[in-house]
Amino acid sequence: MSTLAHTMMTAARATDSGLAGPGDLDRYPYAEASVADRVGASAWESADPELGRVGRRAAGSRGRGLHGQLVQQLGQMIVSGDLGADRPLVPEEIGQRFEVSRTVVRESLRVLEAKGLVSARPNVGTRVRPVSDWNLLDPDIIEWRAFGPQRDDQRRELSELRWTIEPLAARLAAGHGRDDVQQRLGDMVEIMGHAMGQGDVLTFSRADAEFHSLLIQVAGNRMLEHLSGIVSAALQVSGGPVTGCDRPNETSLALHGRIVDALATGDGAAAETAMRQLLTVHPEVERVVPAPREH
Repeated sequence: MSTLAHTMMTAARATDSGLAGPGDLDRYPYAEASVADRVGASAWESADPELGRVGRRAAGSRGRGLHGQLVQQLGQMIVSGDLGADRPLVPEEIGQRFEVSRTVVRESLRVLEAKGLVSARPNVGTRVRPVSDWNLLDPDIIEWRAFGPQRDDQRRELSELRWTIEPLAARLAAGHGRDDVQQRLGDMVEIMGHAMGQGDVLTFSRADAEFHSLLIQVAGNRMLEHLSGIVSAALQVSGGPVTGCDRPNETSLALHGRIVDALATGDGAAAETAMRQLLTVHPEVERVVPAPREH
């Protein structure tokens, strides 16, 4: 096993056991259930008992300190529909309910506003915005939708988006051959093979996500490059065998290897075909997107 493969598998196991590896702390909400549970009958609960109940339910997630935790909790509540469109969000009540400072509340609402989830206007206050205003390509919103009541729609939409993006990216990447990229993609396939042999689904999925993200980044199209984070988020929150990438198996591994081989020879058509086959390994996808047609 290569040093890279060993390092990646070790880091994955550490995270799976609850130990965060380098750079991982910002990927998860913060484990501090007592922040919300310590609060009694606050102004938040008095104003809206349902809101207080949801706040308690959201508490206990892992992650990024008080600021990140509050963003995570409020974001999940909005995306799940617990905080419906045009619902007013009173900073003072939020601060009391979650026992955080005005600065934390203010900065959290600014993050949510940047994602299109809330709007703040003079003399009106902060209110939840309708779904049509949300930045649905934001990785956090993708994650929140994937684990909320909209998860089926989210999975379908992500599958359709990947079907649109990745075959084209594979074709374009074949025309931008770089030795370092070829080596990295090959490393990811090697890691996936080792992980599959050991039944290490977590490492397999991480290598898979890096493979697809890197492929898009080297396609030579800056607009496509901006979508690489979306594909990574899609792979991380797919929640089931929607595509060939979601379940470690020999077919999926072989198709990843075929893409690498096609890129090495500059065969864009072969790379595109292999990617289409990879995205339609499971019949679930065929109900979402059309099967690839021969040209």
